[in-house]
Amino acid sequence: MHDRSVALGLARWRAAFLIAFVLLLLGRLVIAASLSPFGDEAFYWQESRHLAWGYSDLPPLTAWLIRLGESVAGHGLLGMRWPFLLLGSALPWLVVAFARQAFDARDGWQAGLLCLALPLAGSLGVLALPDVPLTVASMLALVAVLRAMQSDRLGDWLMLGGALAMCWLTHYRAVMPMLAGLLLFVLTPRGRQQWRRRGFWLAMVVAALGLIPLLISNWQQSGAGVAFQVVERNPWRFHADALVQPLEQAVACTPLLYLLLLWAAYRSWRRRGEGAPWDVIAIVSLCFFVIYFVLGLFADELRFRAHWPLPGYLPLLGVLPVLLRSRLQIRWVRWFTCSAVALAIVGQLSGFAYLSLAASESGAQVLASMKAFPARFVGWRESGVAAGELLREHPAVLVADNFMLAAEIDFQLDGAAPIYVLDSPLNAKHGRAPQLAIWHRDEASLREAHTGAPMLLAVDETSLRVRERSDWLGTLCQRIVEPQPLRRLDLFGGRKRIAFYAGRVPALGGVQPPIAGAGCSIWRLASAAYAQ
Repeated sequence: MHDRSVALGLARWRAAFLIAFVLLLLGRLVIAASLSPFGDEAFYWQESRHLAWGYSDLPPLTAWLIRLGESVAGHGLLGMRWPFLLLGSALPWLVVAFARQAFDARDGWQAGLLCLALPLAGSLGVLALPDVPLTVASMLALVAVLRAMQSDRLGDWLMLGGALAMCWLTHYRAVMPMLAGLLLFVLTPRGRQQWRRRGFWLAMVVAALGLIPLLISNWQQSGAGVAFQVVERNPWRFHADALVQPLEQAVACTPLLYLLLLWAAYRSWRRRGEGAPWDVIAIVSLCFFVIYFVLGLFADELRFRAHWPLPGYLPLLGVLPVLLRSRLQIRWVRWFTCSAVALAIVGQLSGFAYLSLAASESGAQVLASMKAFPARFVGWRESGVAAGELLREHPAVLVADNFMLAAEIDFQLDGAAPIYVLDSPLNAKHGRAPQLAIWHRDEASLREAHTGAPMLLAVDETSLRVRERSDWLGTLCQRIVEPQPLRRLDLFGGRKRIAFYAGRVPALGGVQPPIAGAGCSIWRLASAAYAQ
């Protein structure tokens, strides 16, 4: 009877996981097929049209996956995103596999359900972003290292090496799983034993193969990728506002589940001396938490970073069911746990609802009225349609005032016309200026190849912060000769403003200093639009 009861309970947890997995997969599929790409995602698509060993912002895997997706399914949102959707769907199964290996089958299905509820993890794969393969590869490496340390099987070591190579092919943040592994193999007795195993060194050799494209691309680009990721995007000085990182993480994970994850990390650290799997869970999780927190105090404070520690949360999802099982008989613990899971589900569904609304014009209007305007996801279809129509009416060289707008228009037009990019501060801020120069799509290449030619300029007047906007708009009259307004898109009550101008390409030479406000017609027209 006891065995029958255990089997029945296991079947119920498995069924609950499968139902939740299928429902979330359907939701992600709908969003992936309808939500417009935002600027970075569209730029990765442009990179997929120029296959290379790497790019000025990233190693090559993201572009390679997009190229694969469109080669199979054709150009479009789903064609671009389906490989990432597939990879993101593998993440909860890897969490299940980790928990089953570390504990038992029931803990595995429960951990998988927690992964589906965690907002950062359950929505992974909706967008074609490098964090998808990076997170999946990091979790695959964790499963592999847990197995390899216990069994010393060659296949597990090869899986570890392949997963780490995939990390290096995806992002420079691959250094974090490598560092977590190094600390595991240095600080724990079991870890130090691995240095004498041939499988460990084979895994390191395979992992190093993932560095080859990164090294080649940086050699070809004079170190542009390393320079951007390590130096240009990071001030490397203390900024106190980064002390709010735990609050950011609490919002990203939902507060109660975040507290449970921190408690699980603490309990795992206390039990690390017991060996497997506590040593692996403790070292890996706390490495991601602590090191990313310290780096955040000195590194990039301008970009979204709440997703960085996600690989550190995943093994804790596997251990939570084990730690809570003996405590759920306590009333307040049971209440807190149920509340944490319920709040996480609400957070997950809220995120899906936000992206679903952002995918439609009426939904974006609703979000705008709630002061949650999805600026990164709207206006691109309209700008692409307008650019296509104006090119047919006024054949010219197509130019955008920043890389995001250029990438979005290029995606909407499916690369039908080459598009150049002015030297916007955004290009350098996001590490895309060197790549545009390599493709000969920057402002210097425009002037060199098309001096005096008719020019169609698209200007996203809302791309820069308010304090930067005026100076940039004031320079545009030196970047197009005799600009004439053609069309203006004032979308969502002016939250998104894109203007199109006809003119001619200036001669090759230096950009003049900004014209004082009223001296530039583009500045005047933008100011008049905001004054309405």
